[in-house]
Amino acid sequence: MKDDLRRWAKAVRISLDMKSISAELVEKLFQSEEYGRAKNIMIFYPKDNEVNLLPILEDKTKKFYLPKIDGDNLQCCPFTEDTILSDSVFNTKEPVSEACNPALMDLIIVPALVCDRDNYRLGYGKGFYDRFLQNLKAVKIVCIPKSLVVDTIYPNNYDVKMDKIITA
Repeated sequence: MKDDLRRWAKAVRISLDMKSISAELVEKLFQSEEYGRAKNIMIFYPKDNEVNLLPILEDKTKKFYLPKIDGDNLQCCPFTEDTILSDSVFNTKEPVSEACNPALMDLIIVPALVCDRDNYRLGYGKGFYDRFLQNLKAVKIVCIPKSLVVDTIYPNNYDVKMDKIITA
């Protein structure tokens, strides 16, 4: 069931104007109370046809972090314009820098292929974010095209519920 949803979401995503959707999502994120309150924000480096939230990095009033894969785990690494990035095993970019304590995060922007109306997300199937988010107190938000919100993703006990879904 989840694999079918993943295939469907990837097909839908290809047909969307992700550049304009991403711009609208960045604007809505900027306007959210959660973003306004946050000081330390973890975002993600986009893959092909994925929402691109990198323009928020221009906000010099916040500290930003990017994920880095370490075996089966996700780490949180500080990110500035001077941070050196390398190619990850998942065809995205990740910092070469040392990881920090993820408990420092106020807000984590989580990638998703699809979300449901109960604020559960479906990722790429490896469970990196669900394991990473399991015990963190940070606010968890997904920014996603509204056409990729479905009735249910059939969550299981390992799926972590998001605090907010922002759509465009």
